[in-house]
Amino acid sequence: MDCCCSVAAVLGCLFASACAVLMFAAYKLGVIYQLFHKAELKSPRHGGESVAEVLQAHGIKFVFTLVGGHISPILVACEKVGIRIVDTRHEATAVFAADAVARLSGTIGVAAVTAGPGLTNTVTAVKNAQMAESPLLLIGGAAATLLQGRGALQDIDQLSLFRPLCKFCASVRTVREIVPVVKKAIAVAQSGTPGPVFVEFPIDTLYPYHLVEKEFAAKNTPKGLVGKAISWYLRNHLTNLFAGAWEPQDLSPLPVQIPKATDQQVQQCVELVSRAKKPVILLGSQATLPPTPVEDIRKALESLGIPCFLGGMARGMLGRDSELHIRQNRKDALKEADVVLLAGTVCDFRLSYGRVLNRRSKIIAVNRDKGQLLKNSDMFWKPTVAIQGDAGSFLLCLSEGLKGYRCPQDWPQSLKEGDITKEKANRDKAAEQTHRHLNPLKVLHRAEELMAEDSIIVADGGDFVGSAAYIMRPRGPLRWLDPGAFGTLGVGGGFALGAKLSRPESEVWIIYGDGSLGYSVAEFDTFTRHKTPVIALVGNDACWSQISREQVPILGSNVACGLAFTDYHVVADGYGGKGYLIGREDEGRLDDIIKKAQQESRQGQAILLNVLIGKTNFRDGSISV
Repeated sequence: MDCCCSVAAVLGCLFASACAVLMFAAYKLGVIYQLFHKAELKSPRHGGESVAEVLQAHGIKFVFTLVGGHISPILVACEKVGIRIVDTRHEATAVFAADAVARLSGTIGVAAVTAGPGLTNTVTAVKNAQMAESPLLLIGGAAATLLQGRGALQDIDQLSLFRPLCKFCASVRTVREIVPVVKKAIAVAQSGTPGPVFVEFPIDTLYPYHLVEKEFAAKNTPKGLVGKAISWYLRNHLTNLFAGAWEPQDLSPLPVQIPKATDQQVQQCVELVSRAKKPVILLGSQATLPPTPVEDIRKALESLGIPCFLGGMARGMLGRDSELHIRQNRKDALKEADVVLLAGTVCDFRLSYGRVLNRRSKIIAVNRDKGQLLKNSDMFWKPTVAIQGDAGSFLLCLSEGLKGYRCPQDWPQSLKEGDITKEKANRDKAAEQTHRHLNPLKVLHRAEELMAEDSIIVADGGDFVGSAAYIMRPRGPLRWLDPGAFGTLGVGGGFALGAKLSRPESEVWIIYGDGSLGYSVAEFDTFTRHKTPVIALVGNDACWSQISREQVPILGSNVACGLAFTDYHVVADGYGGKGYLIGREDEGRLDDIIKKAQQESRQGQAILLNVLIGKTNFRDGSISV
């Protein structure tokens, strides 16, 4: 027994001695490092400056945020290098605004929010960007590297939360990692099928060395060997955190990878289209992605002369009154078409999962994402040619290969006649008197006629916005913003903010339902503070009508669908904007009120038109699920 104790004691002493030697060696290395990098460790610089330098080198003009202590160094540094910081009233709005900038500018949008609840508030907006294929960088704060998982303020496993939503997720662990990680994130967001990326910055990677050192100072540590071990560990961690922090690094953007159709694939499609008598093009949002300029795509479509149905961001691609843009009776046209080109369009619920496609038609599908390219092709439709590539550049190649080709004129003319008939019926419906208040279709028609040629239309709502999609005609490419396939309510404030900052010379309209307005009406404060005068047209029918339209006849109850004819115009006034209440008694001067709103907007005032509307049967039979 005594022998065993002696052996254990000797081993314990040897272990303690070995630890002491290792700690001493590590301490000496730390001293040597600090001797060589004394100036670096005393530097007042901080990690936020590295973030700002990368964003500046990538041409970022705006960072949208809701301020928090975790990310303050990033915001301050960005402001110093000339990047405009735009603070919103909700983190989701910051992401929606960054999304709009990405769609309209052809570059990446950037939002920065604080840790924990700041990030969880962005989840819906990030998912919307993922499904809309918007290149977006979400910057998030995080607890200090040593405190993660130990119960620090607002500390959660943020990476696990965002991995299903983002193409790339990373947590910066040292200051020297900031530049390469942010560069990689930006390149990934724009490559292949664009989408959101997420980078979290633990707070100790962003603040200056001297402040972080104070927090790392061991307090109330045990005496003896354990205390020395703790002090050594903290000092070593701090040293590694800032090692090489301010060494020069290449800030230039990494190459962006974009898949493209092969020459053989293009030639195969040229042969199919050249033999077609009744071809149709369905153009989706993906066709508007960089690098192909939208004006070049417009010219290519016009040279082909093929009738086009435009969806999502592609609305307006052919201008307001193009003979090739067919707006109505899509289902009937697809039944007759002998060749259908799905250019960035997906066979999801918007195309009845592919069931609206004629099985006798030759189907050409082009999409950057393989999953989207072939969605539901195992059930309801089969592509003749499936190309995983960029739709915009493909259209240019197709147009080049079909020089001299022109679609038989009787085909687009017959489809256009159907448009004329349907739109006349819509105008007749707009002229009808509703039981109370104004006819929503008449309101939309008047706004459509009066809005400026450079207008950008933001769609945020259900029933009222669904009607607007039939009536309002964007004047050109990239002049229509809707949430996309996710159908998210609440995009209005953020989309309009990003649009107005990207195109300050344009008239920006938000078409709101009274339900969806509630998500972002507080952003009228943001519009006022940041001098972004938008015009919000609110269809106020005191109801979630998109749901009520089905719920009442099917289930016999309007529960949870009823709202009130709330004075939203007063809310806008309270946030520094200008509100107008418009009812039936104002019908005769509706045009004058809209024109006055436009004039006041040009003078710098954000406007809210609170229009009391009645019910019509215009969208009877439309579904909300």
